[in-house]
Amino acid sequence: MAETEAALRTLAHNVRAARTRAGLSLDELGRRAAVSKGSLVALEKAQGNPNFATLVRLADTLGISVSALMEGPAEGRVRVVSADAVAPLWEADNGSEARLMLTTSGAAPVEIWRWRLEPGEEYSSHPHQPGVVETVSVTAGRMILVVDGTEHPVEAGQTAAFDSDTPHAYRGAGGETCHLIMTVHIPPGPGSTV
Repeated sequence: MAETEAALRTLAHNVRAARTRAGLSLDELGRRAAVSKGSLVALEKAQGNPNFATLVRLADTLGISVSALMEGPAEGRVRVVSADAVAPLWEADNGSEARLMLTTSGAAPVEIWRWRLEPGEEYSSHPHQPGVVETVSVTAGRMILVVDGTEHPVEAGQTAAFDSDTPHAYRGAGGETCHLIMTVHIPPGPGSTV
């Protein structure tokens, strides 16, 4: 419980700081991210429980990574993260889940995700900001990657990459659990020199 409260306080601080840096009012951020002002006020007061889709919309609108909204200060040059130390940001009824393991630093950060998709379970994502590229590397099982309505089977040992500024989804396929590593490559922010 204390870890959840600390994480919510960190999220509240990071959202408020990113909104201030971007020069956005609560009303404007809410309008652009399609999040109610009341939800934003609660979030910035470290109250409530924002869902994964809300965090993605806020991060996209603010031009930062999801983990930049969730991480505290850096702890050193090397960071090792264990999957069981990271709470899932998305879970489905039959055990599918997505965990944001970490995000690299720099002008063009990369998010590293660990996903588990049970057969038939699906996560649908809204389009991200232009320039965001995702890769999915299936380590076990099989999935269907749906990009702009077209299905692409991806099996163990295969990697797919796509521009994620269009509707997309990930669905477990076959008869066994699909495990995959996803990277989300975020374009450099304004003023960066990459």
